[in-house]
Amino acid sequence: MRTKATVAVMVLVLVFYAGFIGFRGVGLLRSGSAVGVVLGVALLVLPLLGLLLVWREIDFGRRTTVLAAALEAEGGLPVDNLPRRPSGRVDRAAADGLFATMRAEVEQRPDDWRSWFRLALAYDAAGDRTRAREAARHALALHG
Repeated sequence: MRTKATVAVMVLVLVFYAGFIGFRGVGLLRSGSAVGVVLGVALLVLPLLGLLLVWREIDFGRRTTVLAAALEAEGGLPVDNLPRRPSGRVDRAAADGLFATMRAEVEQRPDDWRSWFRLALAYDAAGDRTRAREAARHALALHG
């Protein structure tokens, strides 16, 4: 619940920022100078791009939460019992062992979204966020 509240506050701040910058952009467009118009367009486009990117991240999080809930309801989520370093991060060797297990599962069942989602969790535990997102997107595509 705390994470959702934090995200909501951040989105509200971003919307306020986008509105403020957009207001400045309109002012620059009205200036009539070539530089003012170019800067005004940039000030209108960049906040919209930022809002679009934030929306994509929120939607990705919402959709992967649905997959996690479905997998948990089936009893298919891996147990998070990996050893951790004093910093709280997962021990890399243990994460690599989990990754090898999950990768083998994906190779056995390449069309199963559950396998891909568990692989995404293993990538995340190993600290490879890019591949974790790719595997999660593949799981989302397979889930439909």
